[in-house]
Amino acid sequence: MSTESTRRLRRSRKDTSDTVPIHLYGLRRGTVTILTAVCAAFALFVLAPIAWLAINATKTQANVYGTPGFWFARPFHLWQNLSALGKNISGAGVYLQWLGNTMLYAVSAAVGATLLSALAGYGFARFRFRGSNALFYLVMSTLLVPITSVALPLFLVYAKVGLVNSVWGMILPSMVSPVGIYLMRTYIDASVPRDLIDAARMDGAGELRIFVRIVLPLTVPGLVTVLLLTVVAVWNNYFLPLILFSRNSLYPLTVGLSSLSHAAETGSKAELVPVLIAGGLVTVLPLILLFLFLEKYFRGGALQGSTTG
Repeated sequence: MSTESTRRLRRSRKDTSDTVPIHLYGLRRGTVTILTAVCAAFALFVLAPIAWLAINATKTQANVYGTPGFWFARPFHLWQNLSALGKNISGAGVYLQWLGNTMLYAVSAAVGATLLSALAGYGFARFRFRGSNALFYLVMSTLLVPITSVALPLFLVYAKVGLVNSVWGMILPSMVSPVGIYLMRTYIDASVPRDLIDAARMDGAGELRIFVRIVLPLTVPGLVTVLLLTVVAVWNNYFLPLILFSRNSLYPLTVGLSSLSHAAETGSKAELVPVLIAGGLVTVLPLILLFLFLEKYFRGGALQGSTTG
């Protein structure tokens, strides 16, 4: 047998070994086709707004209203719209400043929330003390409290301690993540063997060293999952900065784009609608790129948590 034939045979065997027959999933071909069509329709539903943003960010205000929303038109105005994001053409503020604020809030809060969630999750998963379950359920119960119900008390507390119009007023509450604590507890239960921790303690390792040298390396997918979820939550947070900030120089993108939208509806001195659309496009791109970059870790952490939850 020739070398080329041998390669083909090996390739065919590999392809056959990597392919799972449909009948092993317990589904018929017709069912698989229907599910595929449903997934394609859902993907189209999700991606259509992003496509609309990308197309209309290249238009002038007249073309936004006068041409089909899912087709390009001349003149190509993308660079002019993007350059306007660095100027205060509406009087509401500068988009690039809002973008920098949002990155600061999201990254700082995400790093803090990931570290605190890992510490709390490790404590709940590997330490048993009186009232541990009750305390864990108490933390989880905060998920049932809507932010609107604590908005006024939160603002009054912030006013007393001087956190109104403060960067820390946005970062500190975002560092507390009940969902992150739950994910890290379930992930540590599945990924960090008790025997490994007990062996490290018998060797004389302290709890901090065990946490840094053993627990953290074994829970990287879970940590990335919490990091990604926190970044998205802070990036999309609207209500907290709305009640916290009165200066537009501190606005995140959510509040800033809202004020820019109001200016586009009421102002007439500039073409603000395509600038607003371009700002919306730039707003979603960092999250898309972050998810694509961390997707394999996020998927591993979510699947690991789901199998043990």
